[in-house]
Amino acid sequence: MATAKKAPAKKAAPAKKAAPAKKVVAAKKAPAKKAAAPAKKAAPAKKVVAAKKAPAKKAPAKKRTVNAAFMKALTPSAALAAIVGANPLPRTEVVSKLWVYIKKNKLQDAVNKRMINADAKLKEIFGKMQVSMFEMAGLIGKHLK
Repeated sequence: MATAKKAPAKKAAPAKKAAPAKKVVAAKKAPAKKAAAPAKKAAPAKKVVAAKKAPAKKAPAKKRTVNAAFMKALTPSAALAAIVGANPLPRTEVVSKLWVYIKKNKLQDAVNKRMINADAKLKEIFGKMQVSMFEMAGLIGKHLK
């Protein structure tokens, strides 16, 4: 407060325009102090809210069950069986085994990592020489029953 009184006294002497500026400066300082006080009150409130949220997040995680459609074992076609094996597998495992095959044979495009360059076996599945990793899941679906 003492520094605020000294600053207006110095600015009042040069010009009249400084007087309205003093009022603005004084007005700005007062709300800043008021804003600081609620901020301190808000910080503990956030901690309380965070404490409440932590147990809430744990409860849904325990209740969550695996979607049966993803875990259903599907039989691959002959072309797909050459890569992932003939045993029935869930869709997630088929994709994982395809990625193992792609990385092992270095079929991922060097420049654009999202693209997969098909070799002879993959061309039978994809139907073209290059597919994106996002297209791959859709193209695999045609070879699973």
